[in-house]
Amino acid sequence: MLVLYHGEPNGPSLSVLAMLAECGLEGQIETRPINLLAGERHTIPGIAEPLARDIGVEGEGPLLVVDGEACQESVFLAQYLDEVAGAGLQPKDAYTHWQMMMWCRRITERCAPAAAFLGNQAYAAPVLAAMDDAAFDAIIAPIASADLHQRWADTRSGAFPDAARTDSRAKIADAAALVETQLADGREWLIGPLTIADFETYGWLVGMVDLMPDTFAEKSLTRAWMARMAARPSVQSALARAGVTHPERVWAPGPEINRWG
Repeated sequence: MLVLYHGEPNGPSLSVLAMLAECGLEGQIETRPINLLAGERHTIPGIAEPLARDIGVEGEGPLLVVDGEACQESVFLAQYLDEVAGAGLQPKDAYTHWQMMMWCRRITERCAPAAAFLGNQAYAAPVLAAMDDAAFDAIIAPIASADLHQRWADTRSGAFPDAARTDSRAKIADAAALVETQLADGREWLIGPLTIADFETYGWLVGMVDLMPDTFAEKSLTRAWMARMAARPSVQSALARAGVTHPERVWAPGPEINRWG
């Protein structure tokens, strides 16, 4: 049995849930919502190797459990879903497929850590800071990865250096500019046809609009693309799973800020 554990439809959980619907796999793969900021990802039963679950660079992202194996990372999960369904959301042409994967790598390595930094500073840190020590310790006790354990502690303590905040805002602005430039030739989707890159990029950027409104206000092509993404039935299906009014404001400790800039 395949079970997809996911957080609120934001960030990587949004991209994977939308891909699930886009691939026509709703009802074929069981889905179970979990509260990522309550540490529920680390108490999922039947995981054969907890460390493998926790060392993913994505941090608190969705998990697809297959025969006790915790499969993770939203781009890889999207590929898995596409290949199971034969949905055609990965280009067949080798060069275009390379373009899609390089685009996704840029989003996951530069945009995603920046979005997680800003989202956690704005929304997650106050929630964790309000907890008493015993409650917080109970949440992080099952985390097998020392790096991820530290990211939780840093989030709670408010370890958000000004330099990292400035850098994160710059990287979000760079991602929005990248989208704007890519769409300048009149294409509807980022790689040409609709691909995994659209879902991955939208998942990480949509929560940044409220935090950096001026960045998106001047990007008319990016806003139009985001509107097209929001209107897709698959994205609407993902958002319908939300348990809160504003899922784009729900964050949990995410990717580590890149050490190499």
